[in-house]
Amino acid sequence: MSNPTGAFFAFALEPFPTIARGDDLSAVITGVLSAQATELQDGDVIVVASKVVSIAEGQFVDLAGVTPSPAALDLSARTGKPAEIVELILSESSEHFVAGERGPIIARHHLGYQLTSAGIDRAGTDGAWLLPKDPDSSARALRDAITAFSGVTVAVVIADSDGRADRRGATVISIGAAGIAPLRITEHAEPGGKTKRQEETLTDLVAAAAGLILGQRGRGAPVAVLRGIGYEISDEGVAAMLHRAP
Repeated sequence: MSNPTGAFFAFALEPFPTIARGDDLSAVITGVLSAQATELQDGDVIVVASKVVSIAEGQFVDLAGVTPSPAALDLSARTGKPAEIVELILSESSEHFVAGERGPIIARHHLGYQLTSAGIDRAGTDGAWLLPKDPDSSARALRDAITAFSGVTVAVVIADSDGRADRRGATVISIGAAGIAPLRITEHAEPGGKTKRQEETLTDLVAAAAGLILGQRGRGAPVAVLRGIGYEISDEGVAAMLHRAP
């Protein structure tokens, strides 16, 4: 059972340099910590935007090399999304539906996540960023490097912005995690002696809390630290709580 959280403190790591393909993201994060003279504490949760993970891992697709299928052309006409982007959504997912008359396109990514546009981000007019290949593995690598640097026990959550099928706007969810159990489990007794078990997606709550200070556009701080979160240490990863894990 996860420890309770009474209060927590959150702050962004900034100024944060622009990440380029091939950069060692863990080295950049630890470099910012050193430059700021920021000391991590046992139990800190480092929340990292998925886009910088994708960039560092080189998950770029040049749209000039994407040939839209007839299905992508039809879906593009319905939603107004570029046909090349729609083709990537279809190729990265196993199923999809259009939430409104003209979108968004909600797709079940091959990794098991149900995401707006299969988690694909535009990269200007000529390219796109796909999700990290294995977000839980990416989180573990970052956790290991940051723990080795800091000498304290930390957790890492990789967060991605995502829309909901029933409303406008974007929220933030977790797609990878290391060092923190993805579910917060509580139990309480009910009349008659029965025990009710409640599961909450803790890493999603952590990602959303970080999203309040990271924002979605223009801030330029893709990494935040949350301090005071109660959690169980685990390397199950976000994949462990998916209904359809790959």
